[in-house]
Parts: sequence; structure tokens; C-alpha cells
Amino acid sequence: MEFDGTFTIDDVSAEEVWLALSDPYMIKQSLPGCQFLTRVDDPDDVDFEALREETGEDPPLLPEADPEDVADRGFEAGEHYAALVEIGVGAVNPSFKTIVTIDEWDYPTGSASGEGDASGSAFEMDSGMSLTENDDGSVDIDWHAEADVFGRIAQMGQRVINPVADRVVSRFFQNIESQLTAVADEADESGGLGDRIRDIL
Repeated sequence: MEFDGTFTIDDVSAEEVWLALSDPYMIKQSLPGCQFLTRVDDPDDVDFEALREETGEDPPLLPEADPEDVADRGFEAGEHYAALVEIGVGAVNPSFKTIVTIDEWDYPTGSASGEGDASGSAFEMDSGMSLTENDDGSVDIDWHAEADVFGRIAQMGQRVINPVADRVVSRFFQNIESQLTAVADEADESGGLGDRIRDIL
């Protein structure tokens, strides 16, 4: 299955969007059903139950967070992340134990691949995005994903899966937009936040 689209956010810079989308904590809080998103050294040896129990309070996000701190914890090519994501598909609510690899992460484009499994279902995915800053002060996030789904969920067919995927993506970007609106408001008020973010990149 292939998915793609463009999500536009007004009154932000490409640098602000990039920094937000590079923050694993921002992604975790914006992705519906994501219980944790944690960097791991060995993707072949992950104890998901231990990671769930270790999950504590997330650090501040932009605009409250220091942009340098966000940049320091941001995604880098070659890193691996473990995530536990619960997605409701029809009457099924599997919690996917997922490993994500950051394949490329170089402003303004990034790509990642991942695979996950839950009881009776599994998926493999490749995804990417690029940012374009427009003359009207908005930023386009062009994204694409290709996914293969196996097992019980696959048997439901694309007529069931596609609306779920569309809903998850829409809510994710709406949550990102809400957070970035707060970043833009803070930048307007302080006059310095936007410059600090641009200087980082």
C-alpha cells in the first residue's frame, strides 16, 4: 500500500517545522496511540515491556523547551528507535512493537523505515518527507509512505485499512500544527526564538 500527501502549516519557518519533526518526544506526543518512542542501541535486542515500565515524564517540547536541547536529542541518520503504538483497526486494537531506523536525516529531507508486530499482525514500512517554505509564510510538508501489512489486519483489506491510516496521519499533523502554532506565537512575542532555531540549522 502506498500513501502520500502534502500538509501545509501557516506562519512558521521550515527550520521550526524541521526541528519539531526531528524531536522524538514531539513525534511521540503527536502520534495517536504511541506509548513510547525510545532510542535503542541494538534493534535486535529490545525488551518492550521493560521500556514501557521505564517510560517517565517527557521533557518540555517547543516552545517551552530550549531549542538547543531539542536539537541535541533530535533524530540522526543511522539511529534506531523502539516504539509501542496502539492502533484501532475495525474491532481490533493491536499494540505494535515497532523498530524504526532513521535512514536519512538532513534538512530539509528525511526518511525512515520500520517494522512492527502484534498478535496475529505485522507490517513493514518505508517513509520520507521534505519541507518547502512558501512565499506566503507557510511550509509544505510533502510526505510519502509505502507499507506492507500481514496477518489478521491485512485480511480486512484496504477499504478498512486506508481510512484508519488517513485518520492517524491527519491527527498526527494536526497535533504538530497545534504545537508549531504555539512556537510561532512565542517567536512573535519574544522575537528571539525563531532566530535561535534558524541559527541552529
